[in-house]
Amino acid sequence: MSRKPPMPKAFRRLWLASGVSSFGDGVYLTALPLLAATLTRDPILLSLVTASSLIPWLLFGLIGGALVDRWDRRRTMYIADALRGALLLAAVAGAAAGWLGVPLLIALAFLLGIGQILFDTAAAAYLPEVLDRDQGLLKRANARLRGTMDVLDGFAGPPMGAALFNLGRTVPLITDAVSFLLSSLVIRSLPASPPKPPGPKRSLLKDAREGAAYLIRDPLLLGLSLRPALGNFAFSAGAAVFVLFAQEELHLSATEYGILLTSEAIGGLLGSLVCGRLSDRMGTGRALILTAALLTVAQTTIGLADNAWLVGCAMAVRAAALGATIVLSASVRQSIVPDALMGRVTAAGRLMSLGVAPIGALLGGWLAHVAGLRAPYLVGALFLAASTLISLTMTSNRKVEAAMAKAAQDRQRADEPAQVAP
Repeated sequence: MSRKPPMPKAFRRLWLASGVSSFGDGVYLTALPLLAATLTRDPILLSLVTASSLIPWLLFGLIGGALVDRWDRRRTMYIADALRGALLLAAVAGAAAGWLGVPLLIALAFLLGIGQILFDTAAAAYLPEVLDRDQGLLKRANARLRGTMDVLDGFAGPPMGAALFNLGRTVPLITDAVSFLLSSLVIRSLPASPPKPPGPKRSLLKDAREGAAYLIRDPLLLGLSLRPALGNFAFSAGAAVFVLFAQEELHLSATEYGILLTSEAIGGLLGSLVCGRLSDRMGTGRALILTAALLTVAQTTIGLADNAWLVGCAMAVRAAALGATIVLSASVRQSIVPDALMGRVTAAGRLMSLGVAPIGALLGGWLAHVAGLRAPYLVGALFLAASTLISLTMTSNRKVEAAMAKAAQDRQRADEPAQVAP
C-alpha cells in the first residue's frame, strides 16, 4: 500500500486560519438570524438580511476575481480578514450607541459579503499554488478544509453562537471579529504568491469578461457552476425563513435551534470524509449525480416533516451530499483551470452560483408570506431536481476524465523547454 505524500507546511497554516475563521462564522451565522428575529417578525425583512450578504457577489463578483488575479493572493486574504474583523467591531460600537436595527444588520452583512468575495476567491486561487495542482493533494486538502468548516462552523459554532447570544446580543459579533483578526495574523505568515509576469495593461472589465467567457465556453466548468446555482437558489429560499420555521413549525427554543443546526455539521463532515472514496469507486461524475439526487430527497423531506428529529436527519443527509459536491467540484476546477485565470474563473463560477441566492432568499420570504413556511422548501426541491439533470448531462465521468487529461497535457507542454532551431 503506497503512502500518501505529506501536506506542505503552508497548507497546514492555511488550514489553521480557515478553522479559526470558520468557528467565528458559525457563531455569527447562528446569532445573526436570532438577532434579526428580535427586531422583526416579518419574513420579508428577515430574507433581506440574508440576501444582503449575497448581493455583493451579484454586483462585484467578477471584478473581485479580476483583482485577485492581479494582486498577491496571500496579501489579499489577510487584508480582507483584518478589515472584516474591524468592521464587526465597528458594528458592535454602533449597536452600543443605539443604532441597532434591521438597516444596520443589512449594511453589516453587505460589507462583510464584499470582504468574502476577495477572501474566498483569493483562497481558491492560492490553494493550487501551494499544492502544485496535484489532484490527489487537492482532494485531500479540500476535504480537510470542508470538514473543518463543518465541525467548527456547523457543529461547534451554532450552539456557541446561541449561548453567546443569550449572554448579550452583540457578543457573537465580537467573537467573530476576534476570529477574523487571528486568521489574518496566521495567513500573513504564509509564503507570498510568486510575482506575476508583467502583461499589457487592460481594463478590469475586460479581464473579468475573459474569465466569464472561459467558463461559459467550457461545458464541464459551466455544468459545475449551473448546478450550485440551482442549489443555492433552493437553499437560500429555505434559509431565509428557517429561524421562523424552527420556532413556529417545529416549536424550538433558541438553544434547540442552535443544536438543530449542528446536524448539518455532522452530515457535512461525513460527506467530506467519504467523498474521496466515493469518487475513487464511482468516478467523480457519477458521485456528483448521486449527491444531486440526495439533495433533492433531503430538501423535500424537510418541507414535509413536522418532527425536529426527522428534519435534523434530512439536514444531515443534505449537508453530506453538499459537502461531497463542494470538495469534488472544487478539486476538478482547481486542476483544469490555468493559473492566470484561476481567480477570474472562480469568481465567475461563484457569481453564477451565488448571484441567484439573493433572489432565492427574497422568493423564500415571499413564499412563506403567501403560502406558509413549508413552501420555500418544497419549491426549492423542484430546482434541486433540475440540478440532477444537469449532473447527468454535463458532468459525467467521461467529461471529467477528458478535461483532466487535457489539462495535464497542456501543463506538460507549457513546462517543456522551447526547442531552439539549429
